[in-house]
Amino acid sequence: MSKNNKNPVLVSIIGGSGYTGAELIRLISKHSYFQLNQVVANRNAGKKIKDIFPHLRHLKLPDFISFEQMNFDNVDLIFCALPHSKSQEIIVKIPKGKKIIDLSADFRLERIEEYERWYGSKHIAYSLQEEAVYGLTEIYKEEIKNGSLIACTGCNSAATLYPVLPLLSKGVIKGDNLTINIGAGVSGAGRDAKQNIIHAEVSEGIKPYNIGKHRHIAELEQEFKKATDNKIGITFIPHLLPQNRGVLVSIPLASPASIVHKTLKNFYKNAPFIIVLPIEEIPATQHVRGSNFCHIGVVSDHNKDRSVVISVLDNLIKGSAGQAIQNANIMFDFDETSGLLESPIFP
Repeated sequence: MSKNNKNPVLVSIIGGSGYTGAELIRLISKHSYFQLNQVVANRNAGKKIKDIFPHLRHLKLPDFISFEQMNFDNVDLIFCALPHSKSQEIIVKIPKGKKIIDLSADFRLERIEEYERWYGSKHIAYSLQEEAVYGLTEIYKEEIKNGSLIACTGCNSAATLYPVLPLLSKGVIKGDNLTINIGAGVSGAGRDAKQNIIHAEVSEGIKPYNIGKHRHIAELEQEFKKATDNKIGITFIPHLLPQNRGVLVSIPLASPASIVHKTLKNFYKNAPFIIVLPIEEIPATQHVRGSNFCHIGVVSDHNKDRSVVISVLDNLIKGSAGQAIQNANIMFDFDETSGLLESPIFP
């Protein structure tokens, strides 16, 4: 279907009561070419969306339903926003021929054994994994256009891969051990109650977590290997930030800022959502909050042969729901910016 077709794309969301589900509902409800007609949330089946998300009460939305109540004859596109392992259990039950965009980790890793190693659960959808396209939009646009199952990228992975992959593919990074410092807001851990992310545990402090064993390392290793023949070591240090949204990545590089900046600027010159800032300008999470934009900055080190590259994005939009909709736009031959050009919220 193209954007010239008068019929809207009929959309269903599975897993509609989490943070990314809420953002999918919000964004799709305003999309020019998508029509939201089913939202699955098993625990809230039968409830009105406005009762779970009062901020969406002004929209005309369907009630939540259970997965068993879905009408697959009345859907062109399915967004699956379930946790990892749960997503594949549902997706294998969806009739063949439906276009699916999955926001979990279940189909991101090409090697099943890597998924089982990092996520500690059995993969039950081998054949579907073979069909899956890794959904890092600006890198895999052609594959996404022709795909039927898109595995959206992890938010921390996306924030890292956007600055690093062009530098690897162009040979600016050569066999380095990359130290990747991440700062991530608490919404990245999902909506279910967890003691370590309640306000009193998070506010007024910053702490590293999952050093050396964060699951997104698997995605980085996979994509780094595809971008270069050089061995790239990874030291991945995530930090939990006392804020709701946002991911910030900073990476020291053994390359001058001028070369790094020129490479990124040229690589993303036609990418509407990747903004490479003027050299020496430092990005901030509040400058992309609530938007589908990723800002990348390049700053000189005191040693002029070195630099630091910094990227920021909103983990719930460009790192999740917005990325998913951008991929859907490409799949259905719409302008990739459709429904996604909201300006960031400030302050």
